[in-house]
Amino acid sequence: MTTILSIQSSVAYGHVGNSAAVFPLQRLGVEVWPVHTVHFSNHTGYGAWRGPLLPADDVREVITGIEEREAMPAIDAVLSGYQGGEEIGDVILDAVARVKAANPSAIYACDPVMGNAKSGCFVHPAIPVLLRERVVPQADLITPNQFELGFLTETEPESLEDTLASVELARAMGPSTVLVTSVLRPDRPEGTIEMLAVDGDSAWIVQTPQLPMKANGSGDVTAALFTAHLLDTGDAGVALGRTVSSVFDLLQRTLDSGARELQLVQSQQEIAEPRMQFEVQQLR
Repeated sequence: MTTILSIQSSVAYGHVGNSAAVFPLQRLGVEVWPVHTVHFSNHTGYGAWRGPLLPADDVREVITGIEEREAMPAIDAVLSGYQGGEEIGDVILDAVARVKAANPSAIYACDPVMGNAKSGCFVHPAIPVLLRERVVPQADLITPNQFELGFLTETEPESLEDTLASVELARAMGPSTVLVTSVLRPDRPEGTIEMLAVDGDSAWIVQTPQLPMKANGSGDVTAALFTAHLLDTGDAGVALGRTVSSVFDLLQRTLDSGARELQLVQSQQEIAEPRMQFEVQQLR
């Protein structure tokens, strides 16, 4: 059984961070050990929220407690998302080092959350520097959107060729596998959006309709599903197809419901058994 240590935020109401990642992973049969970096009432997109931002030392204590149970060798991947500060980044990197010392085959999957094309960069200015210089070089898998890929590599990818070139710059920093979400190339058919995966000498792309919505937490679900499918199959192309299929169905159900929050539980069947309704095109 695959085991993932997921170090992310948590909310009581709605689905972002661990509150978006844990259930889909469990529905796939993955053992998940969630470590929370915050515990808020809801995600910050509402403009108001309550609850604690957990001190980095408290997060470290939780991870140390797991280590004291002699559980680190069982971990197949460390998964991280939004990093609210440099101190949390240090805790995550320390956890990755401890896990890899106990299990050299374990991977670090990092979703380098910084912003998006519509909103721009919405994290503290120190975070992109932290990610670029210290975090991404330690990652085996990163899952940026196209905007974040550009921010990481200090490029402005637009075309598919641009995006692939930026991916190679990112891989030169350390990660062997890159999943790029929200690829919006100028020459795409109107009303579509793409997701791109590069691993080894191969690259794959999937095109879906672009749904008219903003869904907080969808990136967290995407990173979690792709990590699990990659660990399960060892094939980034298969992982991409399964992930895109499940995420599209989740977003379509959420849009149809009229709800603001992801309809995660309602979409559990599509998560467990992706319908594979989109073609995965191998680029190389």
